[in-house]
Amino acid sequence: MGTTTPPRTLAEALRARGDESLAGLLRARPDLLNPVPNDITQLATRAGTRASVVRALEHLDRFALQTAEALAVAPDPAPYGTLLSLLTGDGLDDGEQRDDAGAAITAALPGALATLREQALVWGEDDRLRLVRTARELLAPSPQHPSPTGLGPTVAEATAGMSPGRLQEILAATGLPATHDPVSAVAALSSLFTDRTRMAELLDTAPVEALSVLDRLVWGPPYGEVTPNPTPPVKWLRDRGLLLPVSTRTVVLPREAALHLRAGRAHRVPEPVPPAVAAAAERDPQAVDRAAAGQAFTALATVEELLKLWNGGGPAILRAGGLSVRELKRTANALDVTDPIAAFWIELAYGAGLLASDGETDERYAPTPASDEWLDLPAEDRWTHLATAWLAATRTPGLVGGQDAKGRALSALGPELDRSAAPDVRRRVLALFAELPPGTAPDAETLLRRLRWERPLRGGPAASATGQGPAPTEGTDLRSRLALWTLNEAELLGITGRGALSAQARALLAEGEKAAAARLAPLLPEPLDHVLLQADLTAVAPGPLERPLADMLSVLADVESKGGATVYRFTPGSVRRALDAGQAATDLHAFLAAHSRTPVPQPLSYLIDDVARRHGHLRIGAAAAYVRCDDEAVLNEILADRRSTGLRLRRLAPTVLASQADPGSLLEALRDMGYAPAAESAEGDVLITRAGARRTPPRTPPVPVPEGPPVPDDTLLGAAVRAIRAGDTAATAVRKEPADAPSSNAPSGALPRTTPAETLATVQAAAMTGSTVWIGYVNADGAASQRVIAPVRVEGGFVTAYDHTADEVRTYPLHRITGVAELAEDGKG
Repeated sequence: MGTTTPPRTLAEALRARGDESLAGLLRARPDLLNPVPNDITQLATRAGTRASVVRALEHLDRFALQTAEALAVAPDPAPYGTLLSLLTGDGLDDGEQRDDAGAAITAALPGALATLREQALVWGEDDRLRLVRTARELLAPSPQHPSPTGLGPTVAEATAGMSPGRLQEILAATGLPATHDPVSAVAALSSLFTDRTRMAELLDTAPVEALSVLDRLVWGPPYGEVTPNPTPPVKWLRDRGLLLPVSTRTVVLPREAALHLRAGRAHRVPEPVPPAVAAAAERDPQAVDRAAAGQAFTALATVEELLKLWNGGGPAILRAGGLSVRELKRTANALDVTDPIAAFWIELAYGAGLLASDGETDERYAPTPASDEWLDLPAEDRWTHLATAWLAATRTPGLVGGQDAKGRALSALGPELDRSAAPDVRRRVLALFAELPPGTAPDAETLLRRLRWERPLRGGPAASATGQGPAPTEGTDLRSRLALWTLNEAELLGITGRGALSAQARALLAEGEKAAAARLAPLLPEPLDHVLLQADLTAVAPGPLERPLADMLSVLADVESKGGATVYRFTPGSVRRALDAGQAATDLHAFLAAHSRTPVPQPLSYLIDDVARRHGHLRIGAAAAYVRCDDEAVLNEILADRRSTGLRLRRLAPTVLASQADPGSLLEALRDMGYAPAAESAEGDVLITRAGARRTPPRTPPVPVPEGPPVPDDTLLGAAVRAIRAGDTAATAVRKEPADAPSSNAPSGALPRTTPAETLATVQAAAMTGSTVWIGYVNADGAASQRVIAPVRVEGGFVTAYDHTADEVRTYPLHRITGVAELAEDGKG
């Protein structure tokens, strides 16, 4: 590693790195660790594979990518000065603005180059910079895959296969001396195009129309179609090699000529500095926190209402998975929100583990047991649970209502809503929020521009050219849509307030859930233990209610309106619902008296007593179904009612009617007719229906779909680097051949082969002298490997040795060692 010889390959460049640098590479490109490479050569090979290079390019920022694109069209290898010139230009068209841009590029280029080196996309010293071959193939121009820079092929590439006679014609038209050597002819033409003075003189003689043609091609795409009889301007350009043929109908502007017209720049607008996120508005930070807290409280109330709505068993699951459009609309109406917002709340509850499938034959969604635990938490802890689940979720509710790649509709809770980029985009958007002063709302357009600068290639040319990753519109457009959805969802959830990041959200991002809960708690209203009963059969809750009071009141009354205060209305149906749940009239009177700050109105007392007096007078059970009542007059009244015709009732006894409808339908039909029947069991006991009795079996929240391999921790990185170093020692160690051994034609890296007697003798000698040897080993699974070991003890058919490859002491059966060889100069090579 101390050698000053320039590296000849990427493997040599990686081998010269320190352990921290190798760990940085594996941290930036975790796909290289699956599995851990055997040695540096395998690491370099894997770092140059197409899929891995595409992933690395997709995670570059705009300027690092522009630097790689410039290297792709530069000579290979390229000195640092050439790369800088491609980014800044040759300086001949500079104005004051160009001088400023050049200074920014000069300052930013070392950092961009360091990023490319760290990720093993560029290697070599500054005087011989090399872009890895795969990246050059992805970013270099071709007719099927134009370069991101808009540059075409070089003169040498474009004239490959051109007849010597045609080359002579071009030389003559440009005034260059004739030569019969095609290589010299190409070199002379390239020299002309790269000479600023001579090129300017040539273009001064060009027709104005020819210059217009060049203007259309100079920034790309550099290819154009020509007719068999081209116009005079095109013919003038073609005769002088400024347009070179690609096919019978296609010509291309060669790279050297385009760079002259661009003043040496590979990009029209280099972007060395990330665009700033502008402020759209500045608000009072305390007002922002209060607004966010109010929205957080609304979010909690909405999720609670959703759980209550699906308490007794929610909507059925579609055969293909997910929620039907009709059920989504029904839920949206119940929550009094639009369909997209209802989809967001449903997906949020599902992602937080509060809703799941019940797994029954008639599969439905229902609250999970974890939802009961969540409801018992303080409000601030419930909010941090939702916010944390939202940050990590790959479920993307914004896609609901759209279509997948096959044209099928995407439904809420469906299987196709995971987008692995979602968590990264959410956190990055909120991080940009956090960089602004408290109370500042960012401008959405500049925010999107910054995100595009940070990840310009997500689904861009490299991905589409290789077939890896999404198409260009899917990748880049999806990230923009994810960012816009994040802005809306953060406001709904109370992460932001009035467009700015709240203090509790800043605490959540920087310090964790406990700090966020502590910030939010003082801003939330305290739950109340009372309501205000009114004479019009309503109750007003002037704020959030304590859990037992809210649960009981939701059974006894219907919610009429929401807002700062919630209005409940008592109806015969709601009172009957409470009686069905096992409450007695005396219990209801006592409950209202205990929790009302106003006297219980007489109309409400009369309503409860009236419904209680009639409740259970009729009894319905299962025959197909029957109705029984001690009062024959009531049964006569039912039979005489035209609305009962569809029930097909028939008298079996003076106090019993039979129906062909099922008990549930009969129960609802008689209630619709104004009666208050009660269901009874086979033993004749009244059945009590408890609200919220249906729960799924214990369920874990959906696991986010990772965006590639997870980033390894420091412990794993350290172990991986040691294993790679040790394996490299084994692979590159200089082996000493036995003096009497014939010369071998075995390929480099092949396992050593010795007889069992030679193997035993060599390892015994190494154990006695404390030397290190190189062995070939085949484990019980048949996997072969090379190892460098220092034998300590040899006995009983086993050798115990310190394994430099694994960095630990191990024991190996001698019969699994294929062969052994001594290391030259004790094995360090």
